[in-house]
Amino acid sequence: MTHELPPWRRAVYRNSHGRGIRRPTFGTRLPGYRTRCGVFDDLVAAQIRRLNVGWPDLVKPVQFAVEDVPPSDPTPWDGTSGLYSRSFPAGRGLPPRIVLYRMPIQHKARDGMDLELVIRDELVLRLAELYGRSPEQIDPMWGQ
Repeated sequence: MTHELPPWRRAVYRNSHGRGIRRPTFGTRLPGYRTRCGVFDDLVAAQIRRLNVGWPDLVKPVQFAVEDVPPSDPTPWDGTSGLYSRSFPAGRGLPPRIVLYRMPIQHKARDGMDLELVIRDELVLRLAELYGRSPEQIDPMWGQ
């Protein structure tokens, strides 16, 4: 009597109907592999890296986050609630933070290039707001 190995220990692992080897349906480098959320996160990370080259002492202490939508019930004392992004100054042991809201930004953008520009403008605007500077000081191309 031979002891048969469980399927996950075999050299070839077939699907449940025995028709073929389990593998991804498309390669990881194909466009279908990345979700809209993943692409958005990559664009945000690219803009943060770009800003970090010019302003490392401004960008390094800031925490960046992406949320799907802004909160539906902001606190009553918060008069600066933004539709596309918000900044939170440092306080009580927390570093300064910038939060981008993915769905409103994606809805505002017409195409991929416009999405990249909207993300850039929001990050520059909120960074300038945190440090009391004008957005043009941080990025001369802001708003163009």
